[in-house]
Amino acid sequence: MLENDLYLRAHRGENVERYPIWLMRQAGRILPEYRAVRAKLSGFKELVENPELAAEVTIQPVDRLEVDAAILFSDILVVPDALGLKYEMVEQRGPYFPQTIRSADEMNKLDPHADVKDRLSYVFEAIQLTKKGLENRVPLIGFAGAPWTIFCYMVEGKGSKTFSEAKKLLYTNPSLAHELLGRITDFTIAYMKEQRNAGVDALQLFDSWAGILSREQYAAFGLHYIRKIAEAFEGFPFTVFSKGALGSLPDMVDIPCTSLGLDWNMEVEYARSLVQESKTLQGNLDPCMLYADKKTIEWETKKLLNSFKSSRHIVNLGHGVYPDVDFEHVKVLINTVKNYEKKYS
Repeated sequence: MLENDLYLRAHRGENVERYPIWLMRQAGRILPEYRAVRAKLSGFKELVENPELAAEVTIQPVDRLEVDAAILFSDILVVPDALGLKYEMVEQRGPYFPQTIRSADEMNKLDPHADVKDRLSYVFEAIQLTKKGLENRVPLIGFAGAPWTIFCYMVEGKGSKTFSEAKKLLYTNPSLAHELLGRITDFTIAYMKEQRNAGVDALQLFDSWAGILSREQYAAFGLHYIRKIAEAFEGFPFTVFSKGALGSLPDMVDIPCTSLGLDWNMEVEYARSLVQESKTLQGNLDPCMLYADKKTIEWETKKLLNSFKSSRHIVNLGHGVYPDVDFEHVKVLINTVKNYEKKYS
């Protein structure tokens, strides 16, 4: 039995005495404890692939920030890595894939027999260690990248403002694009099922590059595959976060997930008018707001909380917390939420 199950109750639409809060990228460089761990290692991937250290940094924000949920420290790109498309994490530049998938021949280089339990055993071990270390204090969230976002990296080979190579494939070879998206989807379902088996209490799907597609394209190359994943976890606490997909919000209402994540450009009132009481909304403060002075942070946080017209909310940022944000500013945000008198029961 969890000591603090606010996050899970909010997913289920149950009454909560206050709104739960956690932050995307809460386990990271805002914490001195995290920086101390990273200083001992050669790079980011070494930390991701070390179950003991991954569990340690997952728990750090629960101890230091007293958030209402932990999210597993990992990386969305473990999926293409496990499929045989290896990546490197280049300091100050981000992920880089020496090989890409832009043709049928390159697609054939992926391992069709990749065993998720074997290839990603370090993730599942980290989950088990984290659950033990959390001692039932708060829920643990597992996650994966949505197929479209993983596709972008596998085709482009690196981060991009436009992901023009990935989008080019949608126009020049849509059948190959759908084949690759299908492969990613099937493996992601297996991966997330194993996370659930290892003990996570909830799951989140991150579609970081949803906003670069039109509504029509996102329906075909994004939401079609997200829906398939969500259907595999119907009834389990499951959040879909499609950054930048404001125009597609109406198409997301009937996806069988319990929560929709909102970025800071998505109005809470508009999203609530679409989903009514069928889903919990998560978000959606601008991460840059945390650069403001403490009084402004408190004011902006209360402004968001006052906009809620339902109990079905989880407070979060509209994207991950930035690494150079002052730790004390994050605490102001969290404490403001915890001290807020909820209006809806």
